[in-house]
Amino acid sequence: MGSAIGVFDSGVGGLTVVKEILRQLPRERIVYFGDAARCPYGPRPAGEIRRFAEEIVAFLMQFPLKLLVIACNTATAVALETLQERLPVPVVGVIQPGARAAIKATKNGRIGVIGTIGTIRSRAYETAILRVNPQVTVVSHACPELVPLVESGVLRGPAARAAVERALEPLQGSGIDTLILGCTHYPLLQPVIQDVLGDGVTLINSAEETAREISAILAHRGLLAENVPADDGHRFFTSGDAALFRRIAEEWFGFPVDVRHTSPSMSLARSPA
Repeated sequence: MGSAIGVFDSGVGGLTVVKEILRQLPRERIVYFGDAARCPYGPRPAGEIRRFAEEIVAFLMQFPLKLLVIACNTATAVALETLQERLPVPVVGVIQPGARAAIKATKNGRIGVIGTIGTIRSRAYETAILRVNPQVTVVSHACPELVPLVESGVLRGPAARAAVERALEPLQGSGIDTLILGCTHYPLLQPVIQDVLGDGVTLINSAEETAREISAILAHRGLLAENVPADDGHRFFTSGDAALFRRIAEEWFGFPVDVRHTSPSMSLARSPA
């Protein structure tokens, strides 16, 4: 059995999940892949996203892994079940944990969901929420413009504020008291989103609940790490601009990050050594 937790996303968004994993499970070693060269995943066909996921997993499993996290809502919606069936390690997505957290948080039973076109089209959050509580009203809205904003490193300031205001305008007046940030990129804009919506709306970042689920799975299987990894124990890869990825990651984590560029598609099958 491997010693690392593998995490992948369409870009930098999954770093929000990694940060929470490291907060709750500081002894664990992370191997991360952000497919920035092919981001965003949201508008792409489901079959193409599954193929990307399989290519990335083939790369990550070489380390090897003891658990895999699909830190991308779009990929979770279309590839989670397939990867759970095929892989010899537990595979965790971000949709079910986020849905559970929203149900706990709402007081008026009106939950909003923002995500990519693919995530919203899949109705994965709506299905997960209504399966637990069919009395809840779910208001879903796609915000495709926010992922490119985050990937370009625009996380605050007038441009970020204007983009978030435009994206969330359809939700104003909807009566929601809880909003699921249904894309792991969105927590990087969380202060701006909260400011635009106001304090009356509770924002749900599924990272906390996802990390809690990872902890429970590893504990149940006796796989929790016993030793804190060395400073260079974590590995970060991107198919995009490594310098930009590093800048965003270091700003988010608050510590230096080594990021390596790895080309997408078939070259992912190369040895990571």
